[in-house]
Amino acid sequence: MKALAIAATGMTAQQTNLEVIANNIANINTTGYKRARAEFSDLLYQVDRTQGVPNRANGSIVPEGIAIGLGVKTTAVRNVHTQGELTSTGNAFDMALNGKGWFQIEGADGSTLYSRAGAFNTNAEGQLVTVDGANVVPAITVPPDAVQVIVNKTGQVFARIEGQTDLQDLGQLTLATFANEAGLAPLGDNLFQETPASGPANIGVPGDPGYASIEQGYLENSNVDPVKEITELISAQRAYEMNSKVIQAADQMAETVSRNMR
Repeated sequence: MKALAIAATGMTAQQTNLEVIANNIANINTTGYKRARAEFSDLLYQVDRTQGVPNRANGSIVPEGIAIGLGVKTTAVRNVHTQGELTSTGNAFDMALNGKGWFQIEGADGSTLYSRAGAFNTNAEGQLVTVDGANVVPAITVPPDAVQVIVNKTGQVFARIEGQTDLQDLGQLTLATFANEAGLAPLGDNLFQETPASGPANIGVPGDPGYASIEQGYLENSNVDPVKEITELISAQRAYEMNSKVIQAADQMAETVSRNMR
């Protein structure tokens, strides 16, 4: 009985959907996190009668056919890259992006990774790093005698040195954008990697057209809406239960047939 296998694919799909929703809720307070959404498509169809063909020689055209679907499959888990709310932290090394763009982070193998989480700090050498100690690209080094660090909206970094009236220019932060942000591969630790699906990184200056501006002393919250996630959770649960009911009904029908054959 096909209904058993079809409903099983529905239960598997809703289990995947539930796992995606659970991960969204778990990361509701993760800086720069972008909610994910499971995408589904129907499986192949078993065609018992084809529409659009003559029903017999020189006969009339069949207007509708018979095609039985074989279930559902998960086609993608898409990250939704919408802007999260900004929260003031008062920390001079915290930076939030207001608009499109990604911070560039140096990976362990020297490759460039990308992140929206701007919770930065300095290491023992004064280099600007992430909370995991990875260097920010381009490299910014804060002098040990700096009494204030200033980052403007266009990514220019300055330091105020004690006893000096002029600000010291420490460098220029740049951002990356992609033609298809959904094609970036998530690596964990708030890091993403460029893929052929995302296209190459386009490097630009914050504040330029198409690039975010930098807000010093702020962090970007996750874009997870708890009300929406709970609604999606209830919907997934109901869909799972309905597929389970289909399996129960198919099993009872098979049992009836088996009993009548004895």
